[in-house]
Amino acid sequence: MQVPAGELLSQINFPTDLKQLKEDQLEQVCNELRQYIIDVVSVNGGHFAASLGTVELSVALQYVLNTPYDQLVWDVGHQAYGHKILTGRRDNFHTNRVYKGISGFPKRSESVFDTFGVGHSSTSISAALGMAVASQYKGETDRQHVAVIGDGAMTAGLAFEALNHAGIENSNILVILNDNNMSIDPNVGALKEYLTDITTSKPYNRFRDDIATVLTKISSMGPDAFKIAKKIEKSIKGTLLKRSNFFEALKFRYFGPVDGHDVKHLVKLLRDLRDIPGPKLLHCITTKGKGYALAEKDQTKWHAPGLFDKITGEIKKTKYDKPQPPKYQDVFGHTIIELAEANPKIMGITPAMPSGCSLNLMMKAMPNRAFDVGIAEQHAVTFSAGLATQGLVPFCNIYSSFMQRAYDQVIHDVAIQKLNVVMCLDRAGFAGADGATHHGAYDLAYMRCIPNLIVSAPMNEEELRNLMYTAQQDNMGPFVIRYPRGNGVMVDWQRPMKAIPVGKGRQICDGEEVAILSIGAIGNEVVKATEHLHAEGYFPAHYDIRFVKPLDEALLHEVFQKYAHVITVEDGCLEGGMGSAVLEFMADNNYKSHVIRLGIPDEFIEHGEQPELWAECGYDAASIAARVKENGIKRETHQTIAS
Repeated sequence: MQVPAGELLSQINFPTDLKQLKEDQLEQVCNELRQYIIDVVSVNGGHFAASLGTVELSVALQYVLNTPYDQLVWDVGHQAYGHKILTGRRDNFHTNRVYKGISGFPKRSESVFDTFGVGHSSTSISAALGMAVASQYKGETDRQHVAVIGDGAMTAGLAFEALNHAGIENSNILVILNDNNMSIDPNVGALKEYLTDITTSKPYNRFRDDIATVLTKISSMGPDAFKIAKKIEKSIKGTLLKRSNFFEALKFRYFGPVDGHDVKHLVKLLRDLRDIPGPKLLHCITTKGKGYALAEKDQTKWHAPGLFDKITGEIKKTKYDKPQPPKYQDVFGHTIIELAEANPKIMGITPAMPSGCSLNLMMKAMPNRAFDVGIAEQHAVTFSAGLATQGLVPFCNIYSSFMQRAYDQVIHDVAIQKLNVVMCLDRAGFAGADGATHHGAYDLAYMRCIPNLIVSAPMNEEELRNLMYTAQQDNMGPFVIRYPRGNGVMVDWQRPMKAIPVGKGRQICDGEEVAILSIGAIGNEVVKATEHLHAEGYFPAHYDIRFVKPLDEALLHEVFQKYAHVITVEDGCLEGGMGSAVLEFMADNNYKSHVIRLGIPDEFIEHGEQPELWAECGYDAASIAARVKENGIKRETHQTIAS
């Protein structure tokens, strides 16, 4: 739905239009921009609270910088809605995160103003430093390079690695720390406590402005005086804060903390910082959800609330007459508590996504046995490995696309040592509106090539519970369970748990001529397809593989001995995935069946609802049925198929 913009915002198509306004008009622009985000997101959905908190930063940066020549990197990208609206996408903003619409994150192929793709967190400082070093090398001494990092992104190891490097390069880079004390859930860790100490230090805040004035006067007396001034500044900060400044220890010039919602002051600061060479950090204090009272009060709930009534704040939920299947993440959240109550060895770990993966349920019920380690996937895996060395059974819950960042730890710290870490990969397969950066397309392929791993995927909620129960048994070793975003298919899902034999699949229905092999929840699309096919006189068999490692070789021997046509279906990449594993088995055992592989092709698929993307890639129920019809024989009489 197209939403009208305010009086000034409607005149701003690009930053050049913004620069035509007087500074006194910027507050009105901010008010209109904030209201526009509220209006559009309330009726179209998307991320919400984070971008409300960066409105003033967005306006001030585009007002002062010469973008896109000056390089601006947003991190994490869901706080960049204001940036998108001010850089040529206002009239298309209603298509944000909609199939075939604009991306919910900055994206290089979408706009020259999007200097770096930032769907995942904590990459901005590394990227901006690379840009700064490149500009220095090319002699572009007038070019600015700014990384806006916030919403928890500073807690990741990559951000610290980049800071450590940037401090010695002396390149022209400005890091703006958007400190809202939040990511999606509340920030955790020592850095969060440190930043809070700086922000709330009354002595420091009282003397800061006066000190800055004095030091400026001293520094104008010459280079030696400037060195002395820097020592005085560092000493004063260290004394008042009872510790030296972390960022200045990394050779960054630290400025702040400042009010991130004072647009006029931000403009002045950015102009001043533009003329100061070397690595700098501006510490801005902002409020996530700024300008929408309910979002300010409950920032986690309003991170991405879906559709809502902007007046009443009522979040619109579809109402059903009958009970509905739960989300897979909630099945995980309730089941791990159930398992932990019976097994005192079980622990829960997640990197900054307790509400997203529902580990928050365990954190509330068993706070000493569930850990949010911040946006730090590598640490989450190795921390879990450390727990496992002491006989505990950690369930490490990480989104599939985020686990990519901890791949070395999976191999080196878990698999080689054969440690019983249960890696639960949420959001496996297509993740929906978050798009290519968040699709869990690769886990089956990148996990199945690692020795010592068990790699599994449940077809429904009951199977998820049974796999979790299986994984925490003695001597299981490294165990991967992948499952999708969204709701399952069972209303009656809380059934007694039982162990599943590792490496054993199951037959869903018998058939003839064509066998369909599926893994994971996409198998429910196969069930829909077979139901329609049976009504039309086609009778393919359906097998749920369950484990891509180890494969059920007995089941595969049965399939290849009986069926001339085999169709594999997976909600994952075709290269190296389950279909590839089946082809390898066929080649190794000299079978000659005709194999069709359905799954995510060798390209990055954009955002959209899961059914839209399954259809685009040819493995929704209709597409599966069409492939069966191409290879099966239609029967004129109804046949009963064993279930």
